[in-house]
Amino acid sequence: MKPVSAHPSPGFGGTATVPGDKSISHRALILGGLADGTTRIKGLLTSEDVMATAAAVEAFGATIERGEDYWSVTGAEWQSPGTEIDCGNSGTSARLLMGAAAGFDGLRATFKGDASLSKRPMERVIRPLTRMGAKFEGGDTLPVTLHGAQLGGIDHESAVASAQVKTAILLAGLRTKSPVQVIEPHPSRDHSEVMLAMFGVEGDAEQLEAGWAVSLGKQRQLTATDIVVPADPSSAAFLWAAAAIIDGASVTTPGVCINATRTGFIEALERMGAGITLDNERIQSGEPVADITVTQAPLQPIHVTPEQVPATIDELPLLACVAAFAEGESHFEGIGELRVKESDRLGAVAAGLAANGVSCFPEKDALRVLGKGEVRGGGTVMVHHDHRIAMAFLTLGLGAQNPVRIDDMSPIATSFPDYISLMQSLGARLEQGV
Repeated sequence: MKPVSAHPSPGFGGTATVPGDKSISHRALILGGLADGTTRIKGLLTSEDVMATAAAVEAFGATIERGEDYWSVTGAEWQSPGTEIDCGNSGTSARLLMGAAAGFDGLRATFKGDASLSKRPMERVIRPLTRMGAKFEGGDTLPVTLHGAQLGGIDHESAVASAQVKTAILLAGLRTKSPVQVIEPHPSRDHSEVMLAMFGVEGDAEQLEAGWAVSLGKQRQLTATDIVVPADPSSAAFLWAAAAIIDGASVTTPGVCINATRTGFIEALERMGAGITLDNERIQSGEPVADITVTQAPLQPIHVTPEQVPATIDELPLLACVAAFAEGESHFEGIGELRVKESDRLGAVAAGLAANGVSCFPEKDALRVLGKGEVRGGGTVMVHHDHRIAMAFLTLGLGAQNPVRIDDMSPIATSFPDYISLMQSLGARLEQGV
């Protein structure tokens, strides 16, 4: 356990570049490992989660080399690995790799994870992959053993919008010529569709009366390409949140991904009244990016509807912390998915807010936060091995009246290894071992 305390940090601000996007980094490694030729990736995030994916792609037979300022991935016909695939804490690794490996007939692979990941549901991916023809040994949680097969097509309707489920199915669909379609109630992150197009794969997306449909076209052969990974908006969100809640603060983050499926948090801050400026908007490896500046201002409460949840799913714990600084009641609806993340994030957020003097009311799939314009702080938060809970409450402590302590900073390495040092470079008072 590595405790750390966040102290009030007046004077916070400046310009800082956050690491590469985690979602895009996972996908670049996997698609590069499946493609014909060698893919060069610049800006790859070197977090524990992404490195778990890199190790797995190599175990399946691809070659990965790290250059001075890029990674190269040479694809291969995937084979049964000589060891278990250890996904660590990464649900993205587990679910996407299962989909990518499912269509290699005769391949056998056992997927495992740490104590947290081993509690997370895998049935939502196992069920559609089984319908396509893959076979699995095990239950709804890791470890499970995959037996690859010659796959058929699928027309899958997801009960919730999930980029991981959608991507697993699309990756499996690369190994069949049959029709493959995924229907979601709302659009989830479309980084997979964007990157598949970069690798030469045809696809289609369309709005339906009752949802959003994504399908694969006839051309499904992956051809190596060069990818530049933009800065991660889910990581930049912690800098933006600190700027929004600390008096007089202003932060600029260059080159951040502004894909429409990832802008929920920055749009929420704008609705709450924070000053938001986007400059130098451009396209980078198929993804829109911009330099984003956030400036502190008095915050208003927010209402997050179920339709808005997919675009801000990873940032919801942080947004709830920001809502504690608003004047009035904020309401988050349709957030039950938070209960099956790295931890029960909804429960962890409610407990952390209460420990720091914030009145909140959690329900099965909703949360009400009664903001008073200021946060007392002074509490200790149990992060439950969850990186986003850890960073959300450290960020809250920077704007609170009294220090906020978390019991363990080690999970932060799974997604944002440089969080402490980067925040300190902007003036954050973060003290380890306290």
